[in-house]
Amino acid sequence: MNHVKLNFKADEGLLTTDSNFTVKIFKDGAKPYDMLLGALGSCFYATFMSIVEKKKLTFDEVDLDISGRKRTEVPTTLEDVNIKMVIKNPSNEQQLLKSAELGAKYCSIYETISKVAKINLEVIFE
Repeated sequence: MNHVKLNFKADEGLLTTDSNFTVKIFKDGAKPYDMLLGALGSCFYATFMSIVEKKKLTFDEVDLDISGRKRTEVPTTLEDVNIKMVIKNPSNEQQLLKSAELGAKYCSIYETISKVAKINLEVIFE
Protein backbone atom coordinates (compact mmCIF):
# COMPACT_ATOMS: atom_id res chain seq x y z
CA MET A 1 0.00 0.00 0.00
CA ASN A 2 1.24 3.49 -0.84
CA HIS A 3 0.92 6.11 1.86
CA VAL A 4 1.80 9.78 2.32
CA LYS A 5 1.10 12.35 5.03
CA LEU A 6 0.38 16.02 4.37
CA ASN A 7 0.59 18.91 6.81
CA PHE A 8 -0.61 22.42 5.95
CA LYS A 9 -0.08 25.79 7.59
CA ALA A 10 -2.09 28.35 5.59
CA ASP A 11 -0.59 28.35 2.07
CA GLU A 12 2.44 26.17 2.87
CA GLY A 13 2.48 22.43 3.01
CA LEU A 14 4.73 19.44 3.47
CA LEU A 15 4.20 16.00 1.97
CA THR A 16 6.03 13.18 3.74
CA THR A 17 6.36 9.62 2.46
CA ASP A 18 6.70 6.46 4.52
CA SER A 19 10.39 6.40 3.56
CA ASN A 20 10.69 9.80 5.30
CA PHE A 21 11.21 11.77 2.08
CA THR A 22 9.64 15.22 2.19
CA VAL A 23 8.43 17.61 -0.50
CA LYS A 24 7.46 21.23 0.10
CA ILE A 25 4.14 21.99 -1.55
CA PHE A 26 2.18 25.09 -2.48
CA LYS A 27 3.74 28.49 -1.66
CA ASP A 28 7.47 27.73 -2.00
CA GLY A 29 7.23 24.20 -3.31
CA ALA A 30 5.64 21.85 -5.79
CA LYS A 31 2.12 22.58 -6.97
CA PRO A 32 -0.45 19.77 -7.36
CA TYR A 33 0.00 19.41 -11.11
CA ASP A 34 3.80 19.50 -10.70
CA MET A 35 3.46 16.45 -8.46
CA LEU A 36 1.07 14.74 -10.88
CA LEU A 37 3.42 15.24 -13.83
CA GLY A 38 6.34 14.14 -11.65
CA ALA A 39 4.44 11.00 -10.68
CA LEU A 40 3.73 10.32 -14.35
CA GLY A 41 7.41 10.72 -15.24
CA SER A 42 8.71 8.54 -12.44
CA CYS A 43 6.15 5.78 -13.10
CA PHE A 44 6.83 5.87 -16.85
CA TYR A 45 10.61 5.74 -16.31
CA ALA A 46 10.39 2.88 -13.78
CA THR A 47 8.23 0.86 -16.17
CA PHE A 48 10.54 1.67 -19.10
CA MET A 49 13.56 0.58 -17.05
CA SER A 50 12.02 -2.77 -16.11
CA ILE A 51 11.57 -3.48 -19.84
CA VAL A 52 15.08 -2.21 -20.73
CA GLU A 53 16.65 -4.44 -18.08
CA LYS A 54 14.80 -7.52 -19.36
CA LYS A 55 16.01 -6.76 -22.90
CA LYS A 56 19.56 -6.04 -21.63
CA LEU A 57 19.62 -2.69 -23.43
CA THR A 58 21.90 0.15 -22.37
CA PHE A 59 22.16 3.93 -22.54
CA ASP A 60 24.08 6.60 -20.66
CA GLU A 61 21.26 8.88 -19.53
CA VAL A 62 17.59 9.76 -20.04
CA ASP A 63 16.08 13.22 -19.76
CA LEU A 64 12.30 13.58 -19.48
CA ASP A 65 10.60 16.91 -20.13
CA ILE A 66 6.88 16.70 -19.31
CA SER A 67 4.31 19.45 -19.77
CA GLY A 68 0.56 19.44 -19.38
CA ARG A 69 -2.23 21.82 -20.32
CA LYS A 70 -5.46 21.96 -18.34
CA ARG A 71 -8.90 22.49 -19.79
CA THR A 72 -10.54 25.84 -19.18
CA GLU A 73 -13.95 24.34 -18.45
CA VAL A 74 -14.78 22.84 -15.07
CA PRO A 75 -13.62 20.34 -14.01
CA THR A 76 -10.24 21.57 -15.21
CA THR A 77 -8.71 18.15 -15.85
CA LEU A 78 -5.69 17.82 -18.07
CA GLU A 79 -6.44 18.25 -21.76
CA ASP A 80 -3.11 17.11 -23.13
CA VAL A 81 0.30 16.05 -21.88
CA ASN A 82 3.57 16.04 -23.79
CA ILE A 83 6.45 13.78 -22.81
CA LYS A 84 9.77 14.48 -24.51
CA MET A 85 12.22 11.68 -23.78
CA VAL A 86 15.88 12.11 -24.75
CA ILE A 87 17.93 8.91 -24.60
CA LYS A 88 21.68 9.50 -24.70
CA ASN A 89 24.11 7.00 -26.20
CA PRO A 90 21.55 4.24 -26.91
CA SER A 91 22.69 0.68 -27.55
CA ASN A 92 19.75 -0.04 -29.89
CA GLU A 93 17.46 2.81 -30.94
CA GLN A 94 14.69 0.62 -32.35
CA GLN A 95 14.48 -1.58 -29.25
CA LEU A 96 14.66 1.40 -26.89
CA LEU A 97 11.85 3.12 -28.81
CA LYS A 98 9.75 -0.04 -28.49
CA SER A 99 10.62 -0.16 -24.77
CA ALA A 100 9.43 3.45 -24.33
CA GLU A 101 6.15 2.61 -26.10
CA LEU A 102 5.68 -0.43 -23.86
CA GLY A 103 6.61 1.66 -20.82
CA ALA A 104 3.75 4.00 -21.70
CA LYS A 105 1.35 1.11 -22.26
CA TYR A 106 2.11 -0.58 -18.93
CA CYS A 107 2.63 2.47 -16.67
CA SER A 108 -0.45 2.67 -14.44
CA ILE A 109 -0.25 6.45 -13.97
CA TYR A 110 0.14 6.98 -17.74
CA GLU A 111 -2.95 4.84 -18.28
CA THR A 112 -4.88 6.70 -15.58
CA ILE A 113 -4.09 10.13 -17.03
CA SER A 114 -4.79 8.92 -20.57
CA LYS A 115 -8.45 8.47 -19.55
CA VAL A 116 -8.87 12.27 -19.40
CA ALA A 117 -6.01 13.64 -21.51
CA LYS A 118 -4.29 12.99 -24.82
CA ILE A 119 -0.68 12.01 -24.13
CA ASN A 120 2.00 12.56 -26.75
CA LEU A 121 5.30 10.70 -26.38
CA GLU A 122 8.30 11.93 -28.35
CA VAL A 123 11.54 9.91 -28.16
CA ILE A 124 14.81 11.49 -29.32
CA PHE A 125 18.19 9.76 -29.48
CA GLU A 126 21.50 11.58 -28.97
